This record gives sequence, C-alpha cells and structure tokens, in this order.
Amino acid sequence: MKMLDFETTVKTRQSIRKFLPLPMTETEIKQILADAQNAPSACNTQPWLVHVASGETLARLKARFKKTFEAGINDADFEFNQTKFTGDYEPRWRNQYSHVFTTSYGIPREDKAGRQVVYDDNIVGYGAPHMAFLFMPSIDGHDVNIASDVGMYSQTFLLSLTARGFGGIPQLALAMFAKDVREELGIPEHYKLLHAISFGHPDWDAMQNKHHLGRVPVEESATLHW
Repeated sequence: MKMLDFETTVKTRQSIRKFLPLPMTETEIKQILADAQNAPSACNTQPWLVHVASGETLARLKARFKKTFEAGINDADFEFNQTKFTGDYEPRWRNQYSHVFTTSYGIPREDKAGRQVVYDDNIVGYGAPHMAFLFMPSIDGHDVNIASDVGMYSQTFLLSLTARGFGGIPQLALAMFAKDVREELGIPEHYKLLHAISFGHPDWDAMQNKHHLGRVPVEESATLHW
C-alpha cells in the first residue's frame, strides 16, 4: 500500500469510534511501533513503555474493564476533570460531547439510557481489535516532562496509523483501568499509565466515523513574532 503524504495524513487523521473486526497483522503493528519509536524526547531518553494487547489478552482486559467500570472504580494514575477546563476551553469540550453523542451516535441529550451505549463503547475501545497502553516511568519532579515526550510518541503512532491506511483513537478514559492493565500485563508499579490508543481498520460506513471535528483558527493558538 502506498503511504499518504504528510499533509494528507495530518489533515485526515481523526479519532475512530467504530472499527472492523479484522485484526492487523503482527508485521503491520510492528511497522507502526517502528515509526513511533522515531518520536523526539528530552535528551533522547525515550521514556515510554508500550504494551500492545490483542486477541485473548485484549478480550480478558475488556472484560475486566467492564467489571471495574460497573463497580464505579477509577484507578487512574493521573487525575483528569474536564470541568476544570473553563474559559476558552469549555466550549471546545462541550462541543466534543455534543459531537460524539448527538452527531456521531444520534442520541438526544435527554436520552440517558441511550448515552450509556457510548460509555459502554468507550471502555472497550469502540470495538478495536488492538489497544496500545502507553506507560511512563515515575521519576520525582519530572512527570510533566516525561508526559510531554510520551505525547509526542502517541501523536507519531496515530499519524503512522493514518498514513498506512489504519486508524486509532487516543483514550484517556482507559487510564482509569491502570490497575487492571498492570495486573493483566505484568507491568511494574513504578510505571504509570498515561493513556491508551485503540486501533485497527476503521469502519468507514459507520456514522461514528463520518464526521470530523474541526479545530480553532491558527490565530487563536499561535502568535508570530518578527
């Protein structure tokens, strides 16, 4: 397959919320990992630990995720609360919620039972046959720096998926299952789960993948100084 050019890759990458049940091959997954490994990092420390789950291993994890979620347990290593993002940021995350529930799933705001479908899809990676769990070492006073490096790795991973004809979605929600993932995959306690990427072959016929959220104009986030 011919890879997409850079501009097309960047502009067409989107979060995939419906995957085909067709798994990628081990060779294809290793190509994505090899691309992502070229991400930059402070002092070339490359402080990421990535575990990819597929097949029976992923099935066990998804079963654990469902059980943990239904029990109301949140074992995230790092706190995230979108309601703290006020000012310019609040309309953006509210628009995101509207996009997912109403536009992508066709679920009215008042339909609480229907919205549960989205939550259920979310915790199992929207049917993705693969999940990459991105861990980072816990080094006192350096969490922000390390997370920045892992974020660049994550972006490179996602762009590689798109360029090669696949798709993925970065999921902070799956970080709430950090304990389950560590236990199932044998990850040492001092590695913290930043987020996960669910990935595979996108189902382009699904309504969830037919709408791409836009971005604010460049002028709202960047200033040129001459």
